[in-house]
Amino acid sequence: MKLTFNSLDNSYTVNRKKIFNGIQILPSDLRKIFDFAYDMCFGEGHHRNHRTGGQYGRKNGEMFCNTFQGKLAEVVLYSLFISNGIDCDEPDFGIYGEGVWDDSDLVIKGKKINVKSAAHFSNLLLLETKDWNSLGQYIPNLNDGSTSNYDYFVLVRIQPDIKKILRDSKYFYSNEVEKEKLEKVIFNEIWKYNIAGFNSNEQLIEVIKNKDILPQNSLLNGRIPMDSENYYMQSGDMGDIDELIKILR
Repeated sequence: MKLTFNSLDNSYTVNRKKIFNGIQILPSDLRKIFDFAYDMCFGEGHHRNHRTGGQYGRKNGEMFCNTFQGKLAEVVLYSLFISNGIDCDEPDFGIYGEGVWDDSDLVIKGKKINVKSAAHFSNLLLLETKDWNSLGQYIPNLNDGSTSNYDYFVLVRIQPDIKKILRDSKYFYSNEVEKEKLEKVIFNEIWKYNIAGFNSNEQLIEVIKNKDILPQNSLLNGRIPMDSENYYMQSGDMGDIDELIKILR
């Protein structure tokens, strides 16, 4: 279903939501993910400082938020699959240099799963339009032998909002943050996750065909400006994760 559009302020409003029912994340997983994200953004790794089609550069603090939240999403989904008897390749914790990326988020029986993370209040799976062609293929990987065809897309929501935490701590727009100080901020919180749902590649192709798009510079829910143009899938239109578990068994 399409978002509700208001032409007066160029805003789009979510109308198909799912409630966030959080499950606590293990402290041992948090430690491993924190160390990984810190090394990727403040240490040996290197993440791009612009989104595809984005207008604004990103500081290391913001990139830490994205890396930390994204890897949390991968790890909790991996753990869920394993606990349900599904063999799954472990999430990649390699620290790569500039221009080198891990290939797929998760792989199960040859099926490639693209894991998308969002804050707990989010109800949209967003994919930047410039990254995807009409066949639902990931354009940046088409010519280098990496994964360009994903079988499923899963939306994992994380609580609390990591970006708000770093903004409140004045670290969000920083390029240098002492590890011990950032640790204190992160481990002072109780972290929870919720899997909002999943869609197939065929459903992504339909989204692209139907032009379900959040335009650049539009407002989401009347207050969040969109840095880049995105395809969207509402959580209320996505399949429940139990259905995907049955498919993958």
